Amino acid sequence: MKRALTVFPAMAMGIMVVGMSGVGARTWLCADEGMWLFNDLPKEHLQAKHGFEPTPEWAEHLMKSSVRFNSGGSASFISSTGLVLTNHHVGADTLYKISTPENNYYRDGFLAATHADEIKAPDLELNQLISIQDVTDQVQAAVTPAMTPAQAAVARRAVMAEIEKKSQDETGLRSDVVTLYGGGRYHLYRYKKYTDVRLVWAPEAAIAFFGGDADNFEYPRYDLDACIFRVYENDKPAQVERFLKWSDGGVREGELVFVSGNPGRTSRLSTVAALKFQRDVRLPYTLNFLRRREILLQQFGLKSPEQERRAHEDLFGVQNSRKARSGMLAGLQDPQFMRRKEAAERELLETIAQRPELRDAAEAWKTIQRLQQRQAELINKGVSLNMTLFQIAQTLVRMAEEDKKPSAQRLREFRDSARESLEQQLFSPAPIYKDLEQTILADLLGFMVEQRGGDDPLVQQMLDGKSPRARAAELVQGTRLEDVEFRRQLAADGGSALAACTDPMIQLARLLDPESRALREEQEAIEEEERQAYAQVANAVFATRGTSNYPDATFTLRLAFGLVQGYEQEGEQIPAWTTFGGAFDHEALHGAQDPWALPPLWHQRRNDMNLKTQFNFVCTADIIGGNSGSPVVNRDLELVGLIFDGNIQSLPGDYRYDDRQDRAVSVSSEAIREALRTIYRADRIVAELGR
Repeated sequence: MKRALTVFPAMAMGIMVVGMSGVGARTWLCADEGMWLFNDLPKEHLQAKHGFEPTPEWAEHLMKSSVRFNSGGSASFISSTGLVLTNHHVGADTLYKISTPENNYYRDGFLAATHADEIKAPDLELNQLISIQDVTDQVQAAVTPAMTPAQAAVARRAVMAEIEKKSQDETGLRSDVVTLYGGGRYHLYRYKKYTDVRLVWAPEAAIAFFGGDADNFEYPRYDLDACIFRVYENDKPAQVERFLKWSDGGVREGELVFVSGNPGRTSRLSTVAALKFQRDVRLPYTLNFLRRREILLQQFGLKSPEQERRAHEDLFGVQNSRKARSGMLAGLQDPQFMRRKEAAERELLETIAQRPELRDAAEAWKTIQRLQQRQAELINKGVSLNMTLFQIAQTLVRMAEEDKKPSAQRLREFRDSARESLEQQLFSPAPIYKDLEQTILADLLGFMVEQRGGDDPLVQQMLDGKSPRARAAELVQGTRLEDVEFRRQLAADGGSALAACTDPMIQLARLLDPESRALREEQEAIEEEERQAYAQVANAVFATRGTSNYPDATFTLRLAFGLVQGYEQEGEQIPAWTTFGGAFDHEALHGAQDPWALPPLWHQRRNDMNLKTQFNFVCTADIIGGNSGSPVVNRDLELVGLIFDGNIQSLPGDYRYDDRQDRAVSVSSEAIREALRTIYRADRIVAELGR
């Protein structure tokens, strides 16, 4: 499914902004909009509107009970014995990697009877946020006005790497410098890492994704989109101090709830010019590519059940992305939405023009507009091939070159502080299916020919006189990179073996790397210039609207909140929650045909379950992609739900928030416990929940 300063949405969606008397004035949002930093929570708003003020102890407990999946998504600790709750679709990456033709854990589900039966994930890393530190002054001091954008990008990258390395050396924690407010602020996030992560329970795909693509981003829903992992330390279940208690009851209509998760990316600070680039160039380009890939994967999967299994995860991801981006594009194509954004931008610029000390900031909008045209010119020039074997080859080739430099001068992903995480992915023992890789590569090569032209010199070198299909077969069948030990040999001793390596995928990575690097450097220079411009935008907003607002999402931990509340759609009142009994009714309504067929076990044990159990519910919390798997808690920090989706109306949430119909969709904690107890007979797990 579906990621902290809001400049234009505050006015665009009719949200009242008051108290703007000068620098430092408090910004109050009448709606519960926001993906808030844990070190800057909107305590005054919560107290004024909901009569609740989170204490430092409350915030710390929720922060340290929350978890981030490196594969994308959020989660939470739910026991002192290391149990971690997330979505089935967040855990799907691992479910596919540990599955075989004989044991399809994604489709059929899994339940570990004992600790010994819990299956280790091949390359999963979980991050628990421990602390946040403002390092804005250090980062900004590294960039001087005399620097070109390219020089500034290198300098900023270097100082961020130095800060991260020093922090890691001092604390032993993963340390990431995070850019906030478009470059107006920089914070250092320190995480405890867990790399021994094991699967404990997953339901069948038929109930985790009940309704399939047709019901995706829709509501009412009836999905048990949940699974449970466990973190280990020293080969034993980790002893966790901070975890969430399990609620004794479901949610109530109008109840205030909180969402702690890692929303991916939003663009609510974006200028109108940047939004029009997304509307007219970026999103249409991305959607065309996704539709192409969707058809390719569907056709591949039709060839056999085993090929369908191999392609299923990629296909789900593509379909999910296609539907999400279609909703985002629809929001940007709404003329009323764009008119409101334009009016808000004009008003802000008029305010800036009346403040002599801010007049130079108006140039930032012109800079951003100019950069959109340059980005549009680059969109068809990419040379990276998004398939596993090539990405392995590219990583090995680049790592050998980057390791010759001091850590601070390397590309971000090769800095010393990121090495452990990089190698965990590079040397993952997860299976690589060459037939799927070959199919994807053939299409990617064909796509590059279409974008760059068949006479392009690099295209001709890449194809080596062959068709895309023939060249893909030669590359994939000829490489040995699916062998983890071969990868380790190539990476050993600073990549010394790479120089003489004749592996065709390594040779292709070498061929493409110079132009790929040049394009990346140009893109990073554009991003640096844009970052400096957005920093001016942010500072202008701080000066005119106050500093207490939330930055755009960055796949770092945020707090959102809202009310459990239904909504009206096309004259119909949509209820706040559904029930187990409703799932059987929904199945019958669709004739029990796939994807509306409940798993056999659900029918076998229907009489054992309480059909009135709350299943899924909606609330007004402000979420987006990356929030999947986020815990939903009440005022007492009891787990009441698990975010797994947003409704169709919320899809433009990258650019705005509207609490009239936007809803976050959760699995009720009551549903998870009832299913574990009565359907899956997982008494061992139930006994650990919240304890």
